[in-house]
Amino acid sequence: MSRRFAFHLVLAVLVGVVGAALLHLIIVLLLPQFSDRDAYTRVLAEGEVQRFWRLGEKPDKAGLAKDDPYLETAVCAFDLSESPARIAGANPGIPFWSLAVYDSGSNEVFSINDRTSVAGALDVVLATPMQMTQLRKTLPTGATQSILVESQTSDGYVVLRALAPGRSFAESVSEFLDKATCAPFEWRSRSRF
Repeated sequence: MSRRFAFHLVLAVLVGVVGAALLHLIIVLLLPQFSDRDAYTRVLAEGEVQRFWRLGEKPDKAGLAKDDPYLETAVCAFDLSESPARIAGANPGIPFWSLAVYDSGSNEVFSINDRTSVAGALDVVLATPMQMTQLRKTLPTGATQSILVESQTSDGYVVLRALAPGRSFAESVSEFLDKATCAPFEWRSRSRF
């Protein structure tokens, strides 16, 4: 092996090691800037927790926007640490709606649409495993048609979408999303969780 070849080989290895070290340093320094751009953090930035926030066509202050011109979208962050959450809404005759539940790591936990719900109505109760055990023991009569969903984490978010294929559906879709609730689920005979 010639000296010249050995020199180029050592030089190539050094450049590779230094380049890899710089790349790792840059990634580590940039990581904090990207860590606050996950979906859960953006939904939290919309405003108060356990309230639906409508998304527009252009990104809002949190960087969220609806991604389909025919689907109106609303998001809601939930916190189950104190009580279960109930997501509810009456269907005023819209052609399609869907709901997806995500944990704080943006993993989909549950999804439903008007075809798989009871009578096309939105009525989902989210609860931790401990809360779910208590709910099943003392479920109030007004919630017997609710779909019970167990969440392994106490915080996350839901995305509610409604189809508006034409202008004639715009009013009923807006009514559905504006009246949909994402609130703590309370009932009179409830014991402390």
